[in-house]
Parts: sequence; structure tokens; C-alpha cells
Amino acid sequence: MVSQFSGKVALVTGAGSGIGRATALAFARQGAKVVVADVAEAAGEETAALARAENTDALFVRADVSQRADVEALVNSAIETFGRLDIAHNNAGISGAQALLADYPEDVWDHVVAINLKGVWLCMKYELQYMLRHGGGVIVNTSSAAAGLTGSRGVSAYVASKHGIVGLTRAAALEYARNGVRVNAVCPGTIHTAMIDRFAGGDDRVLEQFAEGEPVGRLGTPEEVASAVLWLCSDGAAFVTGTTLVVDGGRLA
Repeated sequence: MVSQFSGKVALVTGAGSGIGRATALAFARQGAKVVVADVAEAAGEETAALARAENTDALFVRADVSQRADVEALVNSAIETFGRLDIAHNNAGISGAQALLADYPEDVWDHVVAINLKGVWLCMKYELQYMLRHGGGVIVNTSSAAAGLTGSRGVSAYVASKHGIVGLTRAAALEYARNGVRVNAVCPGTIHTAMIDRFAGGDDRVLEQFAEGEPVGRLGTPEEVASAVLWLCSDGAAFVTGTTLVVDGGRLA
């Protein structure tokens, strides 16, 4: 049986853990060759090894998405290794500090925006350059339900960067809609990842409160977000571009 992404090459940033790892492995299970990108080398290599265990080819590239040279080298490595680039999931991101806006440290603000927003812009810039020369492709950017579509207290840099991703996604979708490139964003709700564990500070009661705040009564899983990403990248979503797909258990309903 031919899997839906057989013969395709998918690049996933922030793939060392969480949603990025789940997405990389989901692509691998569906037959895609996977390029795993992360700043955490051991975690990224582990994801690549797990992808290879799904009987596909996988490459790990260490890349800081806030650095132009790293991103350009990442895209070039994908093309040089596998000969093409069909799909990109620009997922790398950090949460930053928790502080009210007037007290937010400038250096932390700059760091969050550089990774979360500039990083997505840089990735799209170099991914698009290849896709436009070679007949198109699909890009999915990771924004956020609570921070990308609404406001949240104490994380202004994160909120601003995730809102910015939605804007970049819409702008790029319109610019390249007639060039065979689709660009969408996925907006996860409260997903049980290492980032949520850090917010909880190791307190299971905080995790329980997060779960109780979800209409479905539980946290989401990285694999559930990965399923949404794969659908956006599939032929089944051929008429979908410029959208934000919310995966939040009904939190914004």
C-alpha cells in the first residue's frame, strides 16, 4: 500500500520534542523522508533515529531558526540530501518569560520574537524560494489558539509573536496562491508538552487545572496536533490556504 506522502520530503523545525517530534514521526509513518531541525542536538538526533525506525530516510540538521545562515543551510541540506522539498512545518518556538508587559525584559522580548516570528519568516523565505522554482509545495506554521487568536496575561512577547505568525501565514498564502504553494497555520490549545510541564512547574495540580479548563476535560496530545498538520499538507486540503486550524478541544468555542 502506498502511503499518502510516499516520495515526499518534509522538513520540521523544533522537531526534537513535543509537537515537532510527533509531526516528524507522523510524516515518517506515512512514507515521507523527513528533515529534522532543532537546536537540541541529542533530541533532534533521537527524533531522526525514531523516524528511520519507521522505514524511511531521515536527516537531522542543527539549526537556530533565528539565524539566517542556519536556516539557509537547513533548506539547502534538505535539497542536497533528498533532492527536493515538498512540505515544511515551521514549528520551532519558545515561551519566554512570564511577566507583565511593563516589566518584561527587553532582551527576552527580542529573543522570543527572533525565534518565534523572525524564525518562521526566515524559514518561509528560503522554503518558498525553492518551492516557487519547483512547482509548489505546502507550508504549515505553528501559532497558538490562546496566544495567536486571543490574548493572555503575562506572556506579551509570546502572544505578539504567535499573532504575528497568523499574519505572516495569511500574507504568504495570498502572495503565492497562484504559484502552487499553500500556506496555513495550526493553532494548538493546551497540549501536554515539555512547555506545559515548565508552566506547571512540576505541580500535577496545575496540570489538572489546565485539563479542567478544557471543554473536553483533558489536555491535547502532540499526536493530535500532528494529525491536523498532516491533513493540511494532504491532497484532501487542496483548497485550503491562508487558514488557521484550531486544535484546542473546544476552548475557543
